[in-house]
Amino acid sequence: MAIKNNLSNNRELTIEEFKEWLKKFDTDKDGRISRDELRKAIRSRGGRFTTWKSIRGIRQADTNRNGYIDDAEIENLVAFAQKNMGLKIAAY
Repeated sequence: MAIKNNLSNNRELTIEEFKEWLKKFDTDKDGRISRDELRKAIRSRGGRFTTWKSIRGIRQADTNRNGYIDDAEIENLVAFAQKNMGLKIAAY
């Protein structure tokens, strides 16, 4: 299943837009982002070294260390997304 990447490289996203975009990669619909789902999100942005970056992203954002990023932790992923995925995300 192809996931359309409708994010412009120059457009600044709000936190809510980022969350909605990231949820498109929740393929098992469990409300959490796994390392593999994050890898697919990074790849959709043309990222390289996606396995390595997804491991780092999970490690950075997963505060309860269960291996997944849930709704409460998605905001922890913002700094990672800006640096490693080339996204521009506006602060509140």
